[in-house]
Amino acid sequence: MNSTNKSIRIVGISGSLRRNSYNTALLHAAAKEAPSVQFTVADISRIPFFNEDIENPYPKSVIELKELIMEADAVVISTPEYNGMISGVLKNTLEWLSRPQLGQPCSGKPLGIMGVATTMYGTSSAQAQLRQLAFSLNMHILNRPLVRVGNASQKFASDGTLTDEQTKEALKQFMKALIDWTNRLLD
Repeated sequence: MNSTNKSIRIVGISGSLRRNSYNTALLHAAAKEAPSVQFTVADISRIPFFNEDIENPYPKSVIELKELIMEADAVVISTPEYNGMISGVLKNTLEWLSRPQLGQPCSGKPLGIMGVATTMYGTSSAQAQLRQLAFSLNMHILNRPLVRVGNASQKFASDGTLTDEQTKEALKQFMKALIDWTNRLLD
């Protein structure tokens, strides 16, 4: 049960490992639009390639991510789109999180999906693929509003700060909807 005195805890996962990733910047911008939320951006850069041979014991980086998600009330994934799909590192991370022996930490969690790309088309295809994966992980997907940011270089400053007011407003609506969705699921 969520009480009104308890801040919602959200874990953000960026599907990009690039140091100046627009998707990571989008997660940080989303956190700014919901200052009452405890928002943590997870680091998936140390997650090894999925391999059943290294499941016992699980890699430390996988256990740390599992614990972070278990403690969270909701998850936000910001996905890039590579060749019409999510990134390999994001798929790999979700493979680890799907393992029954790990306790399936994503199961039952509210999920917000967003993404940013340098092309004008945004991340529609990758988000559709991510929705399929989230269904398999038994997550409760927030359907609206959609946040599909295109032309990233025109919307972010060189330091990663989001400068586009329309995108900021979309993130504000997205975070409000995710918080409302999470509260409904927790109550």
